[in-house]
Amino acid sequence: MIINAQFNPIFKPVHDCKKRYIVMKGSAGSGKSVDTAQMYILRLMHDKGRNLVCVRKSDVTNRDSTFAELTAAIYRMGVSSAWRITNSPLALHCLNGNKVIFRGVNDDRQREKLKSITFSTGKMTDVWIEEATELTKQDLEIIDDRLRGELPAGLFYQIKMTFNPVSASHWIKRDFFDYKDENVFTHHSTYLNNRFCDEAYKQRMERRREVDPDGYRIYGLGEWGEVGGLIFTNYIVENFDTSPDRFDAVALGQDFGFNHANAILALGFKDGDVYVRKELYVHEKDTTEIIALAEGEFDKNSRMWCDGAEPDRIKEWKKAGYKACAVVKGKESVKAQIDWLKGRRIHIHPSCVNLIKEIQQWRWQRDEKRDEYTDEPIPVFDDAIAALRYGVEGWRKRGKIIIPDRRKLYGL
Repeated sequence: MIINAQFNPIFKPVHDCKKRYIVMKGSAGSGKSVDTAQMYILRLMHDKGRNLVCVRKSDVTNRDSTFAELTAAIYRMGVSSAWRITNSPLALHCLNGNKVIFRGVNDDRQREKLKSITFSTGKMTDVWIEEATELTKQDLEIIDDRLRGELPAGLFYQIKMTFNPVSASHWIKRDFFDYKDENVFTHHSTYLNNRFCDEAYKQRMERRREVDPDGYRIYGLGEWGEVGGLIFTNYIVENFDTSPDRFDAVALGQDFGFNHANAILALGFKDGDVYVRKELYVHEKDTTEIIALAEGEFDKNSRMWCDGAEPDRIKEWKKAGYKACAVVKGKESVKAQIDWLKGRRIHIHPSCVNLIKEIQQWRWQRDEKRDEYTDEPIPVFDDAIAALRYGVEGWRKRGKIIIPDRRKLYGL
């Protein structure tokens, strides 16, 4: 079998490392996830007795991340004859008996499933935690505890974490970068190290460097983000019952996009707090495709507040049966929406990973001459934030919450 594998030289130390923990922080577009997927496929084909578990905070997000990357690596390297791919449940089966499975740690039920993992051939030797900053330290400890027991000669246990660094106060920085441990290998990469990165992406990053220097340091240079200037600190990421009938009101918010993300959020309001129950976050899809993805996932009886700048798209959503309407933008509407949201607690379900990423880094613009923050947000990487702002518009403008008909849950 001829294996068509290509690598970025910066990842060679990672390939050679046999330490228990490999912690890979880097910018968007650095190639760390692509390289990780490719190396796992090669490792599992070569070393009989190894098995990989891919972990995300929410198990459903594996489908479009770890599973998609590993499957793409199989086809890109021309080794599909050595693998069997199943979609329900998500799994990859190597013909030598090794296996890849996918799990989440969103709640106690998912954590218990992780604790009970067994393989018909070999043991769980490898764990890939993608977007590791989504997890808590307790989540990692549960995973780490599963890698124990004697292994055959030549095999070893290893946990690999890949992520874009967001906050300098994150526990991963403290535990793995600030505290030195001989069992830990840390690695840093950026899109500038990726020889396969296209010019259009590089230009996009250059634009971000001009518009959003703080964001560029995180997503362009892979550096730890500072907490200063954050717009929202009044949020909590937690599990909660997302059933519509447990809220006083429900609504949907949508920010339209194609090259940048199209974001839809399902929101709830209860006891003065805002709850973000569900998200849809996609790139490069037209309205028809997004409507198909939303089918069955979002309640058509809930009012959907949309970006008023695109009335044609709103019409398409209305034709599809949604109660879509435009948010009327005023001169100070963004600031008013921010002020309203800052006045209450925002509860975000852990499955809403894209909103979590955005809210962790959404900042006020900085006046470098005065060395102070302005009252204007940085207008990048804020698509889910915009959907959140739009979604609360009905509640904000009315000044009170009208409890909806429980049978219809209009959200107004």
